[in-house]
Amino acid sequence: MVDIDGVVADVRHRLHHLERRYKDWHAFFSAADRDPPHPEGLAVVRRCLAEGLTVHWLTGRPEFMRSLTEDWLRSHDLPDAPLTMRPLYNREPARLLKRERVSALSERAEIRVVIDDDSEVVLALRKAGYPVMHAQWAPRERWHGSDVLTQIQEGEGRT
Repeated sequence: MVDIDGVVADVRHRLHHLERRYKDWHAFFSAADRDPPHPEGLAVVRRCLAEGLTVHWLTGRPEFMRSLTEDWLRSHDLPDAPLTMRPLYNREPARLLKRERVSALSERAEIRVVIDDDSEVVLALRKAGYPVMHAQWAPRERWHGSDVLTQIQEGEGRT
């Protein structure tokens, strides 16, 4: 299972939309089609595929972004694979939402690795006993706006 934002897609260019008192969610989500890829994330996904693993995308992006997300994945030659997204109006912290989704998938398939950049998600999944790779090729503490991303994922349940 592979996260998208922060793993294969670099969201840093759009965080400024959320750094103000009145967050511009429309602009933030609309700019996702311009996310540059993380070369390290692409390489990890391609290595998993080369090892015969099946990719399943697991993102906190809201369901209304499905088409944009699928187009972005295709445009970067990433596999057309199952895509689990945040249900509309769901505001669970990312760590809870993703743990639920990983647990549900583990009932149908073996989870070989979950790749995520959110340290809260990584910790929750490790505590639940899942194998996790912490994607740290763009460490959040180096990001301008890193506190914003943590707040929206864990506090506001928006991505």
